[in-house]
Amino acid sequence: MNRERLKKALVRHEGLKLKPYHCTANKLTIGVGRNIQDNGITEAEAMVLLENDIDSVSRDLTRALPWWTTLDDARREVLANMCFNLGLGTLLTFKNTLAAVQAGDYKRAAALMLQSKWATQVGNRARELAAQMESGKATG
Repeated sequence: MNRERLKKALVRHEGLKLKPYHCTANKLTIGVGRNIQDNGITEAEAMVLLENDIDSVSRDLTRALPWWTTLDDARREVLANMCFNLGLGTLLTFKNTLAAVQAGDYKRAAALMLQSKWATQVGNRARELAAQMESGKATG
């Protein structure tokens, strides 16, 4: 079987959709006819998506906050985690927190993180990330 030729034919026949849609059988589908409603994805596929999302978050942060690349790994991970959770636009509304991080006032940044609406929504995640921001020590 010629896999490349088959892939081209499947894309031609199924189409390529990069966002979920309902197929003619009303099943939630994505990509080239992948029925995610019944079949889901594998753990390996989820990890590929996660790697891609981490790359995207890193690019977004580097573009929006160039100084973030000067932070230690643990604090960069906090901002990446928050960006992953909130999206870049919402993370950028944390102006005082980000200013404290940029100034190296990690204790203040952690306190501001915990005072946010986000912290009440995500609970333990916020407490863990605030502790990591303050200490500079990764928890995972």
